[in-house]
Amino acid sequence: MSNRNRNQLPNNLPQLQNLIKRDPPSYTDEFLQQYRHYQSNVQIFQHKPSVYSKSLAELTMFLSQVAHCYPDHLASFPQELKDMLHRHYTVLDPEIRMTFCRALILLRNKDLVSPTSLLELFFELFRCHDKLLRKTLYNHIVTDIKNINAKNKNNKLNTSLQNFMYTMLRDSNSIAAKMSLDVIIELYRRNIWNDSKSVNVISTACFSKVTKILVAALKFFLGKDEDEESDESDSDSDDDMPSARQLVIKKGVNKKTRKRKKKFEHAMKVIRKHKKKRKPESFNFSALHLLHDPQSFAEKLFSQVESSNERFEVRLMMMNLVSRLVGIHQLFLFNYYPFLQRFIQPHQREVTKILLFAAQSSHDLVPPEVIQPLIMAIANNFVTERNSNEVMAVGINAIREICTRCPLIMSEDLLQDLAQYKTFRDKSVTTAARSLIQLYRQVNPNLLHKKDRGKPMGNDEDLKVMDYGEVAAPDFVKGAEMLKDKTEDENNDDEQDEWESASDDGDDDDDSDGSWQDVVHSDDVPESSDEEEELPLEERRSKAANITQTRILTQEDFKKIKLQQLQKEMSSSKRKGSAAKRKHVEILDDKDESGEIVSLKRIEVINKRPRHDKDSRLATVMAGREGREKFTKKQKRQNPHASTTNKEKTKKKPFMMVKQKRNIKSKQKRSFRDKQIALRNALLKRQKKRK
Repeated sequence: MSNRNRNQLPNNLPQLQNLIKRDPPSYTDEFLQQYRHYQSNVQIFQHKPSVYSKSLAELTMFLSQVAHCYPDHLASFPQELKDMLHRHYTVLDPEIRMTFCRALILLRNKDLVSPTSLLELFFELFRCHDKLLRKTLYNHIVTDIKNINAKNKNNKLNTSLQNFMYTMLRDSNSIAAKMSLDVIIELYRRNIWNDSKSVNVISTACFSKVTKILVAALKFFLGKDEDEESDESDSDSDDDMPSARQLVIKKGVNKKTRKRKKKFEHAMKVIRKHKKKRKPESFNFSALHLLHDPQSFAEKLFSQVESSNERFEVRLMMMNLVSRLVGIHQLFLFNYYPFLQRFIQPHQREVTKILLFAAQSSHDLVPPEVIQPLIMAIANNFVTERNSNEVMAVGINAIREICTRCPLIMSEDLLQDLAQYKTFRDKSVTTAARSLIQLYRQVNPNLLHKKDRGKPMGNDEDLKVMDYGEVAAPDFVKGAEMLKDKTEDENNDDEQDEWESASDDGDDDDDSDGSWQDVVHSDDVPESSDEEEELPLEERRSKAANITQTRILTQEDFKKIKLQQLQKEMSSSKRKGSAAKRKHVEILDDKDESGEIVSLKRIEVINKRPRHDKDSRLATVMAGREGREKFTKKQKRQNPHASTTNKEKTKKKPFMMVKQKRNIKSKQKRSFRDKQIALRNALLKRQKKRK
């Protein structure tokens, strides 16, 4: 006991740290002793900053742990660490540099350091060639800014840091600029810095000479292609639309006939079509909407594409961004279409993506004569019989997507020429041609040949071909004419009151007479929708405008309008006479309206099963054999090592030993008829065993 040194606090810093956190005033002397020790180590360190000092690292972490207990004594401690890092960060030992940074992070978590100066220092430390340090600082910066803006946004701090990052993106050190860009992008994705200033700071990185920075900024604006078609599961969560589940149940209960099957399929198509129209337009690429001057940004980016020496993949990304800017903001960039026309060749690498860019960059405000050479180039280079069927289908699909967004560019001769491919020998080409025909049936049927216009639908009366620059501004809700006006409701209420008063007066007479009374059933009353459909178009429009302007439509009213429009579409699709032989032409995915982003699937879609080579067929065969029992003779007995029966032994004996047996001799003396019966029974028995 006497030899044990009980006072180990000066040498045991973890124990001293624990005791100080429990009772700071009692251990002030021990703390000051360690603090003086730290100051002496710092003076030695200033002479040789590149040498690692274990004692200095331990004392630094100790002081950062207990700094909140002695704020007066350690008021200058954080600034000393920042000064040493700022002055010697290029020559410091990696371990001591990481220790200083962790100490500052610990002090920042205890709110003993202001975030502005510390974060600016950490951004400068991104220049160090230390990957672990950069990753640690990156995680801290993102987490710290997230915590600062957790309750309410600190606009003053955010503005100062964004201005500092704007200078960091222009830093000569590419690693520091790239890490600063990653921080801004990560904060935007976490909805912390999702304002226009952050987006415009990132947009400056699109003109960087460093490829990594350029690609990171382009990927941010392009985002991920989430457009891949969302699930088309028919849920009945929306009450405004007839339930698809009800149709399925009805189909399962009713008798199965071809007519009912076709009617069910058509009803499901109409419901899917209206469901997609009902979905609000989602802006997954909202960063493109926050740009201050998209026209000048697109022009500068396009000039960079023309003079760029980057890899082809990077140039494709730049072209993709330019096309999205032109399509979303409806910009005028007339030189972009002849530039794309140079790449419109079937042998061009990634030609489907270039066709996608052409479709994305087209919109209603582009003059038709600007895009018509591009359409003719696609038709001449792709839609010719010297090319393969897949190339022809891709070309027609690309023309359809461009015409969906800009219908006025199509000429009558070209459309009728492309429509003739509806009877082509290949299914993928015929499907693409019919989808183009279906598009112009709904947009401008007059360009089609008379036989290709199809049967008039219920909404053909409202169809109007828009001129260049014309905008449709409706002053009423379409289909509101089927609702009742206020005057009609008042008249109906008056009539109902008269009927009620008359019934009250005649109660005594009815009771006195015991004869039966004729009652009209509600099903026998004709519906008012048939009468409304007989009204002329102008009267229906005036009635709809009157109803829209004189009353507030409720959800029930919109539900009735949608149901009426669905019923009108389904009833107009019933074919009679010679029209019954026409096949219903489907446009791909039943999607007529053009969204902000065109999907690559709509251009590359080929309705044809590709041929399998030998390797793929063999892989399919081997995949089908997995988990399947081998085709071997099954063991009849449970114990495979048990002895065999006399019948099995007889089968293995030589014929000379068993030919004198009675059953063998009886087989030789059988008649032809007996042999037939025996053979039939044997075959039947074998067939049962196989089952």
